[in-house]
Amino acid sequence: MTDKTGENTPHPSPRASGPLPAGGVRLQKIIAGTGLASRRKAEEWIAAGRVTVNGKVVTELGTKVDPDRVHIKVDGKHISSTQPYVYLLLNKPKNVMSTLNDPGGRPTVKDYLRGISVRVFPVGRLDFDSEGLMLLTNHGDLAQTLLHPRYHVPKTYLIKVKQVVTDEHIRQLEQGVQLEDGLTSPAIVKKVKKAKQNSWLEITIREGRQHQVKRMLEAVGHPVLKLTRIRMGPLSLGDLESGEFRYLTDREANALRELAEQKLVSAEDTEKQAPRPKRPVSRVGWARSKKVKVV
Repeated sequence: MTDKTGENTPHPSPRASGPLPAGGVRLQKIIAGTGLASRRKAEEWIAAGRVTVNGKVVTELGTKVDPDRVHIKVDGKHISSTQPYVYLLLNKPKNVMSTLNDPGGRPTVKDYLRGISVRVFPVGRLDFDSEGLMLLTNHGDLAQTLLHPRYHVPKTYLIKVKQVVTDEHIRQLEQGVQLEDGLTSPAIVKKVKKAKQNSWLEITIREGRQHQVKRMLEAVGHPVLKLTRIRMGPLSLGDLESGEFRYLTDREANALRELAEQKLVSAEDTEKQAPRPKRPVSRVGWARSKKVKVV
């Protein structure tokens, strides 16, 4: 049998009717950890009945299993063991999609990952007409931490804007700019150089709103002409040529993991310190008010 994508699919297997062996890892996470697909794609496969555990089809997305005690198959084929984590730094060129595929046929970052056999995915995105540092990895938990807005991972951009930026506009950017989706967090802004008709700025933000930097500069009257991401957390673009990629060094990978761990611990500490909502005080001996029936 073949599905709409042309992939071979097995004959229907029996549905899981009894409890599966106890375990603590979500099925879609195990599949994604093999590099076979993203976690979202794995969820689609599970929902479509293409995944079996010990010969029984499992369609419930919340299913947890012990990968050391069960046999997992996708389309009738055993999944391989978890692959080692891979971290790549790519200098995305302008006019390239920051996704792995594009329905419109435009070039994507995947076209630049020559010789990479492990399935990696982009950590965040850059606009089609923007360029610069992109991190790609198969480490899903780390990617989720770096992308989550609550963890505020800093990202720095080198930007060319129209006209000469005044000190007042820089103060506005540093204090926060009112956008249609709310006030932005304070940014770090540095003047790099200026010409008669434009300015170059280096701006660091800790949020991840869509087109945020462009909208911030537009709000203070300086449309962006060119945008390049040059840093993300402990990673720097350096002199990597446009369209080229490299593996992170051990020091960089360790720094990235340490940053993610620090953000998680900091968020947990903040939650513990947050005041809990007070429960209503029960007044002993106070009678509850009775409802008065209106005749």
